[in-house]
Amino acid sequence: MSEEKEHRVSRRQFLTYTLTGVGGFMAAGILLPMVRFAVDPVLQTSGGSDLVPVMDVSEITTTPQSVNFPVEQVDGWYESTIDQQALVFKDDNGDIQAFSPICKHLGCGVSWASNPAYPDQFYCPCHAGRYTKDGVNVPGTPPTAPLDVYEQEVRDGKLYLGRPVPRGEGA
Repeated sequence: MSEEKEHRVSRRQFLTYTLTGVGGFMAAGILLPMVRFAVDPVLQTSGGSDLVPVMDVSEITTTPQSVNFPVEQVDGWYESTIDQQALVFKDDNGDIQAFSPICKHLGCGVSWASNPAYPDQFYCPCHAGRYTKDGVNVPGTPPTAPLDVYEQEVRDGKLYLGRPVPRGEGA
């Protein structure tokens, strides 16, 4: 009979074991998603930049022109093709420049020489934002940073563009 008492679990021990087990499962349920959220970006393989052909280099002039090109986009499990836009031209050195036409102030569309008062600048009509031809914001105007620059590469006489990359704070 004394052996039976040794193997019995008291009510207090039972509750302690039960609450510890339930608490452990609840803690794991809360912590695992956070750990996965923190570790998942480290484990992701970077696909590099997906460059898409935009136009022939021979079509690029010294005057900025708006160019539309399709980009594959994955949003969760939904894959779609969207139209992206770039302002493309050759600078004074003959180098190809490709800027994002999205104003850094409020995200409105920027275009070249669209305001007669500023014929040699990119102009945003939303709040009179201006950028010089090299994409740098004009001091005293609403934009606080230069226009983003597209990743680019020239292959076989074609211009390939990737994603727009910020250039940093205003100049």
